[in-house]
Amino acid sequence: MDRYELRRQDYSLSADQAELQAGYAKFCRSRCPLESVRAAESTGFDKNLWERLCDTGAVDMALPESAGGDGAGLVELSLVAEELGRVLAPVPWIEHVVAARLLARLGSASVETDVVRGRRIVAVDPNPAPRPGPRLVSAGAAADEIIVPTGSDVLRLSFDTRPARVDNIGMLPMAWIDPARADASTVLASGPDATAAYRRALDEWRVLSAAALVGLLDETLRIAAEFATTRYTLGIPIGSLQAISHPLANIAIVVNAARNLTRRAAWFLEYEPDYQPELPAAAFVYLTGEAPAAATMAVQVQGGLGVAAESAASAYLVRARGWSLAGGDPALHAVEIVTGREAANCRA
Repeated sequence: MDRYELRRQDYSLSADQAELQAGYAKFCRSRCPLESVRAAESTGFDKNLWERLCDTGAVDMALPESAGGDGAGLVELSLVAEELGRVLAPVPWIEHVVAARLLARLGSASVETDVVRGRRIVAVDPNPAPRPGPRLVSAGAAADEIIVPTGSDVLRLSFDTRPARVDNIGMLPMAWIDPARADASTVLASGPDATAAYRRALDEWRVLSAAALVGLLDETLRIAAEFATTRYTLGIPIGSLQAISHPLANIAIVVNAARNLTRRAAWFLEYEPDYQPELPAAAFVYLTGEAPAAATMAVQVQGGLGVAAESAASAYLVRARGWSLAGGDPALHAVEIVTGREAANCRA
């Protein structure tokens, strides 16, 4: 039997992976309460949290040893992303580690110490079909440099002044980025290999973003379930009513399915990227539909309290809808589910 065969259907974590997730869960709970998330809404970026997160080695672990990192795999990184999503952490960790891994893939000499340590933030444009000219980049207002594809080139852009944040898109540090207006532009690579490397980075972004949405989805369920078991009507908890309990049970099923799909996508992208190449897009597209729906249900469970500005459920709803648009129109990612499957069939 192929030594990887069992892992193809086994989504359980090793002892080390469980310990890693537990460690970052503890870090996120203690360092990123909802009050801190709300305090960072004006910029979409908590610099203090970012520095503390980088001090834990969250960036170092994502890079190969040849680039000064610890060589963690995508499954391990997805566990960190899930915990960051669970607390709505206002940091561009996903964009930064994906960009740093792309730099390492294009040549380890390109990954400077400041990038490895997180002191200089780099981000990628996760839109699967970027158009020429300005494009909306999810971490554009927080990053010092942006890596973007332009034709057959992969460019590294820097700005003397960070672009202005676009408000009201999931409280993300989004900004319009125009390669033609960058203060410095460097061609990192050109040709088919450069395009393939960027497509791999896009798939990694999809997997980690899906994992973050799993964490958001799971916490949304916890918030709604806690309310449903402590709120009473006619002497019974509202969670005992079918109109409440059945939708919450459906969300619990979705959480497990989404987590399994995301871990499957992470494992195959890491170890067998040519097998079922549509998995990263499938995981991301699935979560972009389910996370907003679950967050909406959590708000409805709480009734008038759920739509209050100070409600935790409303904070998760805003992010669920906004994060789902961080890579542009989810339909463009859905197209790649079909094209990825067709490409695999052609190779077979």
